[in-house]
This record gives sequence, C-alpha cells and structure tokens, in this order.
Amino acid sequence: MDFSSNSDHEAIRDGVAAVMRSFGDDYWLQRDEDGEFPREFHRAMADAGWLGITMPVEYGGAGLGVTEAAVMMHEVASHGGGMAATSTVHINLFGPHPIVVFGTPEQKQRWIPRLISGEDQCCFGFTEPDAGLNTTAIKTFAERVPGGYIVRGQKVWTSTAQVANKIMLLTRTTKLEDCARPTDGITIFYTDLDRSKIEVKKIPKMGRKAVDSNAIFIDDLFIPESDRVGEEGKGFKYVLHSLNPERILIAVEAIGIGQDALRRATRYAKERTVFDRPIGQNQGIQHPLAERWMALEAAWLMAMKAAWLYDNDKPCGAEANTAKFLGARAGYDSALQAVMTHGGFGYAKEYHVERLLREVTVTRLAPITEQLIMCFIAEKVLDLPKSY
Repeated sequence: MDFSSNSDHEAIRDGVAAVMRSFGDDYWLQRDEDGEFPREFHRAMADAGWLGITMPVEYGGAGLGVTEAAVMMHEVASHGGGMAATSTVHINLFGPHPIVVFGTPEQKQRWIPRLISGEDQCCFGFTEPDAGLNTTAIKTFAERVPGGYIVRGQKVWTSTAQVANKIMLLTRTTKLEDCARPTDGITIFYTDLDRSKIEVKKIPKMGRKAVDSNAIFIDDLFIPESDRVGEEGKGFKYVLHSLNPERILIAVEAIGIGQDALRRATRYAKERTVFDRPIGQNQGIQHPLAERWMALEAAWLMAMKAAWLYDNDKPCGAEANTAKFLGARAGYDSALQAVMTHGGFGYAKEYHVERLLREVTVTRLAPITEQLIMCFIAEKVLDLPKSY
C-alpha cells in the first residue's frame, strides 16, 4: 500500500467538498428538525456526477473502486451532515452492485443511467422483522405466475422508501424447508415501488431523521420476469458481493463524523475560557481528545487496507468487518467526547455535537452488529468453534 499523497484522491475530496460547502450546519440542523429528505443535496451530488463514482463507464459512471468511493464518502461525512448526508447518496454506490455484476445488458442500460442521474431513487427491502441478520430465514415469497411473480410479505428498516420509486427486493422463491441448503432458493428483484401494492410506514427513530426508515407490507405485488436480477434462487450469493464494500463505506462514514466532532470539540476547547485559562490547556480535556484522534487514525488505516484488498481482488472479509467495528466505535467515542468537552453546551442543538452523536450511533448497529463481527473474527480468523 502507498501512503503518499494521491492526486486523484485529493481531486475527489476537493470536488465533494465544493458541493458540501453549499450545505452548512443550518441546512442539516433544519433537516434534523423537519425530517425532510435532503432533495437539494441529492440533486447537487447527482449533477456533479458523484452518484456514479463506482458505476461502469459505459453507462455513464466513473468506473472507480471502493477506495475512491471510501474517500468520497469520508469527505461527505466530514462536513456536518452526519449519516443524513451519507445515507442520501451511499445507497447508490454498492447497493445496486448485483445489477452491475449479474444484470443483463438490457437491464443495465435500463436501470444504471437513471440511478447515476438521480432520476431513480432506490430503496432496499432485505431485512425482515423475524429474520434480522439471519438472511436465510426471510419469509417474503415470490410465487411464479405467467410472465413473472406475485410477491407477498414484509420488510423492515427499508431506508428511503418514502421517496424512492424503485426497490431492490430480496425474496424466497423456494421455501426454506424445501431447500437443500439454507442459502438456496433466494431471489433478487429490482422493480418499481408500486404503492398500490406496497404499504410504507415510517419508523420514528433516534437519528438520521431526514433519511427515512420504514416497515413495508407487500400484498400481491406483480413483478415481471424482466425485473429479476440474475438466476432464480441464486440471490444470496449475489448479495454477498456488496457486503464488504458496504462495511468499508460505513466505517469511513463513522470516521468522518468522528473527525468532524473532534474538530468541533478541539475548537471549543481552545476558545472556551474557565478560571482565566482555555479549557484545552487542561490535560483532563486534552488527553481524551488526543486518544480519540489516535483511534480515528488507526480505524482509517484499517478501512484503507480493506479497500485496497477489495480493489485488488484479494480476500478482505476480516479487514472489512474489522474496519466497520473500529470505525464505528472510534466515530461514536469521538462524538461522545465532543459532547462531554462542550459540557452543558454539548447538550444544546446550536453546537451540533449532540446531533452528530445521534447520527453516528447507527453505525454501531447496522448493517451488522458488533457482536456478529466478533463472532466472525473468532471463527474465520482465530479458527474458534462457531458460536451461533
């Protein structure tokens, strides 16, 4: 790995920062209060071409790797928008990856340019209330009918379903009890979000208010066969292609939020005077902030290692999961310390650090919990017996 300055990465940072500067703290505070989807921000990122950074060149994308996507999303996360900003755009980067890898040429031409331009917004119906992270236990079922499938079931934590016009949907096409292996019989579709057949109910939540999360209920939704991605029953394998990039992106987003919070705390510690001296002169303030800087830097290096491995077609499961674990922890701890450094004012919305703490908390929970990451490392790296 090369740790020298990369001009291409600096160009990405400069370009993204130019967009981010048009959306300051007041904009993101307002979105946190009113819960409106950041349409202006989404449009600005689309117009600047950033939604297609990982998409194939032949369909209007930049064709870059997860390393460049990570640099981009780290920059997005570093300017006060928190997960509201990152979630507005990162769903475009590797969420539709099964289309890029397994879609037909006709499907790619039909779908990818509209995602890049921002004409289409996609939500993802993967998680279910009774399955959680046990994806093989999903029950949403797609029944074969002439010309396609009829789908019935429900999903939860479906982000952006309030504003999306497309949905990538994970279903069973063969019941679990009829499969030779639990991972068999799962199929992916990318289709219109037909609100006459899909009921969308928003879930009020702690943070990221502007990017909605939902429970959805699907009743007799017809999906044409032309909207199936890849082969029937092979969907679980297709989903695995996007898991490591997603973990890397979540890691760098948490790191970016943590670094944003750390900058705010450091600035406040320099300016806030108590007992005739800046509080940042006190080691009780200095040392926790210094420790947070070290943790954030270490997490960033792991994330970049994981991205490098992925882009060079090398195994990166352990590194991607570790980056997500360390990045989320470091980001959360930094935001919490920023609140504590501000004292009572850290609890006030006008200083923004309480919002960053609420925003970054989700990175410790999704898309995979810290506990399952530790189980993965114990089993796959340390060769300990599987615990679940």
